Amino acid sequence: MRVAVLGAGAWGTALAVLLASKGVPTALWARRKEQAEAMRAHRENKDHLPGVALPAYLYPTSNPEEALEGVELAVVAVPSRALRETLAGLPLAPWYVSATKGLYYEEGVQTPAEVVEALTGRPAVVLSGPNHAEEVARFLPTASVAAGPEDLARWVQALFSGPTFRVYTTRDRRGVELGGAVKNVLALAAGMVDGLRLGDNAKAALLTRGLREMVRFGTALGGEEATFYGLAGLGDLLATAYSLHSRNRGAGERLVRGEARERLEDRGVVEGLYAVQAMVAWGKEAGVELPIAEAVYQVAYGGLDPLAALKALMAREPKEE
Repeated sequence: MRVAVLGAGAWGTALAVLLASKGVPTALWARRKEQAEAMRAHRENKDHLPGVALPAYLYPTSNPEEALEGVELAVVAVPSRALRETLAGLPLAPWYVSATKGLYYEEGVQTPAEVVEALTGRPAVVLSGPNHAEEVARFLPTASVAAGPEDLARWVQALFSGPTFRVYTTRDRRGVELGGAVKNVLALAAGMVDGLRLGDNAKAALLTRGLREMVRFGTALGGEEATFYGLAGLGDLLATAYSLHSRNRGAGERLVRGEARERLEDRGVVEGLYAVQAMVAWGKEAGVELPIAEAVYQVAYGGLDPLAALKALMAREPKEE
């Protein structure tokens, strides 16, 4: 079989490396011609994964027809904000794996896999979990979840599983995607705690209450509660909220130290900045309390002083846990 990975950022490249290392012929599609040519010449993605050698079965290209010709599967690993524009200009694949962690709010909450299916008319399985590209591409052990119809999810499980990448399956695709999106918002908040040097107690309390907020948000939108305590919820949250690899955690830290929001994506897309907009919009319309997401939104977009946001959270009416 042959696979195309759409998106030559760190995560797309890591997934392409993972597949190609198993002997699966994998085309890695890059939007920019010069990036694809540089990867072919140096057998390395110096822009996003420096030091990781590209396996022989991995072929970088900027030609979408070449990338998707004869493939059985396309893995979508582009930023959520570019998803519609990207897919609208590409040939179709028989079916898709969505590896994008984002959230939209347009007359209701939409996830990337739902957007993929709406644009292509083809089925999509989600692959998500505590998976930093820098570690996956260097074959450090981790686990992930393939979410979708059972037969397709098991097929993705078999395709991606290996000695260092263990894949579980679930039918709760929406819960897996909601967990992957919300954890980026909570990672922004965790970075703010780090940037303000509020300590381990504060960070633990924030993430514990944040997990409850994830469950409240996710179950209200159709996810299964157990999903948010698994790899795609709690697992991904822990990896993203503590890791130095995490752009979302790092962005929160930089934001409270005075960097402008517009500069936070100079090292790559910060998905939490977009997911928090969807969360807050939906929460207001549905009348659901999302105090941590609201605080992150006000700091990022409303100019609220982060210490004032903290004070407001601490002063909320006492309640049972």
